[in-house]
Amino acid sequence: MNVLLNQKHWLNKLFNGQRLTVNGITYYNLIPSYSLVGRGCISSSSDYYINCAFQISDEEQGYDLDLFCIPKHYAADLERVYIPHGLILDRTERLAREIMKDMGGHHIVALCVLKGGYKFFADLLDYIKALNRNSDRSIPMTVDFIRLKSYQNDQSTGEIKVIGGDDLSTLTGKNVLIVEDIIDTGKTMKTLLELLKQYNPKMVKVASLLVKRTPRSVGYRPDFVGFEVPDKFVVGYALDYNEYFRDLNHICVISETGKEKYKA
Repeated sequence: MNVLLNQKHWLNKLFNGQRLTVNGITYYNLIPSYSLVGRGCISSSSDYYINCAFQISDEEQGYDLDLFCIPKHYAADLERVYIPHGLILDRTERLAREIMKDMGGHHIVALCVLKGGYKFFADLLDYIKALNRNSDRSIPMTVDFIRLKSYQNDQSTGEIKVIGGDDLSTLTGKNVLIVEDIIDTGKTMKTLLELLKQYNPKMVKVASLLVKRTPRSVGYRPDFVGFEVPDKFVVGYALDYNEYFRDLNHICVISETGKEKYKA
């Protein structure tokens, strides 16, 4: 989501990727508006342009499992429901609107990062298609897929492996929207972006459902963010723990019992 702010005194707090939270919304990456004037993003009368995320605080405990429909085979493996499915869909619909505003009029290739991104990818594209049918400004889209591996159990290994995907040379000269499930340290996405540079795409933007607040972060921030979440290992809505929990509709916090049960 893109936000316009006129308070110039916020500049020092936000510049160079520092964040500021106001009314539950976290703002990032303040840049002067003149660099965006004429690109369909901002008016020349605005002072600054920043992007923001729906923030879930460190104190947020989530919701009792008994309030939701949870598969019985996972009932003992989860602590709480963290982000209900309905909230995920509503936020995804909003992101689709922001992507339409920012990238509408360009023919883009939507690149899904498998496997964890497939649910977010499918729902996001459904919302974009709905907007295409009902808007004067539409986005011609084609899709492609890539698969990366950086986790074992609940830890990022720091080693990024590309283990699937089509020929990325087809992205040369294209406008690319990468759709990812979660940005943890940011190393995986930075590695992917470096890989894509070799194929000279015209433009690359990233939409991620989740961004973690973690001291391990390398400072990378995507262009479109669904939720900023604490440094907890979450599963569901296609996010997995060693391939389990992808079949959950809600995003949940895994329990220690679940980690031990499904440990690789």
